[in-house]
Amino acid sequence: MQPRCKIWIETDTGLVMSDFRVDLLVAVEETGSLSGAAERLGLSYRRAWGKVRELENNLGVRLVESVAGGSRGGGSRLTADGAILVERYREFATNARGAIADAFDRAFGPPAPTDPAAIRSDHAGPR
Repeated sequence: MQPRCKIWIETDTGLVMSDFRVDLLVAVEETGSLSGAAERLGLSYRRAWGKVRELENNLGVRLVESVAGGSRGGGSRLTADGAILVERYREFATNARGAIADAFDRAFGPPAPTDPAAIRSDHAGPR
């Protein structure tokens, strides 16, 4: 037996962060472009852009900034607010998974402690 969980954050206006959306923001930062991030995650550019805009609208802050093309080409990167949100969500999710692992171990007493990093969902959460 292993616990599974889906973690996301909402406000009254809607979804503001999930594991998948963090993956999208991290991919933007790592690839330097929204199109590269979309390709990495198997999304269309339009869908990836819609997810970023949805987060920004629900939070009321810019998370990704784009640089227009030119001789060096364009690109995208996280804003300071975007980087902080990714960092805080990751800390929150890590702590939540740790708490779930502890609660599972107390309730079911496995022979070895549950690894919080192994706690995942069998089905994707909010995308």
